[in-house]
Amino acid sequence: MEIFFSYLEFLAKIVTVVVAIVVVLASVSAMRRRGRQSPGQLQVKKLNEFFSGLQQRLELSMLDKKQAKRFIKDKAKSAKLEKPNKESRARVFVLDFDGDIRASATDNLRNEITALLNVATKDDEVLLRLQSGGGLVSSYGLAASQLVRIRDAGIPLTICIDKIAASGGYMMACIGNKIISSPFAMLGSIGVVAQLPNLNRLLNRYDIDFEVLTAGEFKRTLTVFGKNTTEGRAKFQQDLEVTHELFKNFVSTYRPSLNVNAVATGEVWLGVNALKNQLVDEIKTSDEYLTSRAKEAELYHLQYVNRKTFQERVGLTASAVLDRVLLNWISRLTQHRY
Repeated sequence: MEIFFSYLEFLAKIVTVVVAIVVVLASVSAMRRRGRQSPGQLQVKKLNEFFSGLQQRLELSMLDKKQAKRFIKDKAKSAKLEKPNKESRARVFVLDFDGDIRASATDNLRNEITALLNVATKDDEVLLRLQSGGGLVSSYGLAASQLVRIRDAGIPLTICIDKIAASGGYMMACIGNKIISSPFAMLGSIGVVAQLPNLNRLLNRYDIDFEVLTAGEFKRTLTVFGKNTTEGRAKFQQDLEVTHELFKNFVSTYRPSLNVNAVATGEVWLGVNALKNQLVDEIKTSDEYLTSRAKEAELYHLQYVNRKTFQERVGLTASAVLDRVLLNWISRLTQHRY
């Protein structure tokens, strides 16, 4: 046991050093930001040109020089003929959301949505390529609220899921007018989970006291170091049930044809079975959907990018390491999450 406590002491020292470094870097970055703000910018990429470029490169590679020259000439002619018709073509605004436990991509998503809502009409379409296994309740609640803005504006919203949209990820996906999934994407997990260790008996064994002082009967229900009570556990479970019920009601609002009680068990389904359970509307990859839409619509990929100073990039890297080692672990143990 002595070795165990020595290891804990060593680990605590390492964590202290890492935290100190992060604090110093964060302070430097904060001072730099106060002196010079670096606003982000919206980058727009025409996906039609990207897809046609891939096709042309392949076609040209299979031709000799003479054939390639004629091919380029013919393409230029056809482009001139098609130009007058481009104004009448539909528009699709493509967004990406790669979610972590804190849904940190929400800040960029909200700016992208603000920009497109100023130009998009009900004749356009917004397509979100979504990937998330869920995370903190409040974080994904805010992310989902950003997508609600699109629905409220009456603009068709399509959600494409190639890998995973579970828990908070599915909370976002269900807002779409249409949900498209690849055959083996993971969907569902409509539930809430919270878990944490309790070291109270270990502390008692070594005569270590730990006191928790609160004002309010349920200010602290469960604790890592204190003694947990039956009343505290019951209240904690009640809070989970309330959050789960809100989650179910939210899904029902945007997918009224879905039998929520049948799928809100916390289970996860692969794409094909998700279609049978009406969690999705179609089986197809995002690439397949976009290439087909590119033939009849103008595709614009929107990405809001934050410009960061060197100090900010270093600070964010150190913070990300600390986040993976500590915050991610603690959050999964102690916070409610979808």
